[in-house]
Amino acid sequence: MMDIDDKAARNEAFRNRTKVAALRIIQVVEQLPRTPAADVLGKQILRSATSVAANYRAACRGRSAAEFFAKLSICVEEADETQLWLELLGDANLVPKARLSALELEYAQITAILTKARKTASGE
Repeated sequence: MMDIDDKAARNEAFRNRTKVAALRIIQVVEQLPRTPAADVLGKQILRSATSVAANYRAACRGRSAAEFFAKLSICVEEADETQLWLELLGDANLVPKARLSALELEYAQITAILTKARKTASGE
């Protein structure tokens, strides 16, 4: 059985990881060209990346298992959506794909971790 302090430390580390990832997205968006497409994609990825961090933080403060599961579900959706926006930024040549590769890997890992956490929380 996992020690409560271990769980708290892991939650804190992952909260920080999602926040740092969101900050990295903010840096990318700040450097986007000022075009209609870049503006739309920039707003979308800002919303989804910051939503991952905010909803994971809220999940950790959940008042019930159901609330925790619901917030994790939102996190999974938003992390996956962030991956889509990263792909589109690269495919549309708005950001060099090489610059996005580390962020794409980070959000793939975040999505995988959240998906596993949600599965565990559901009792599967």
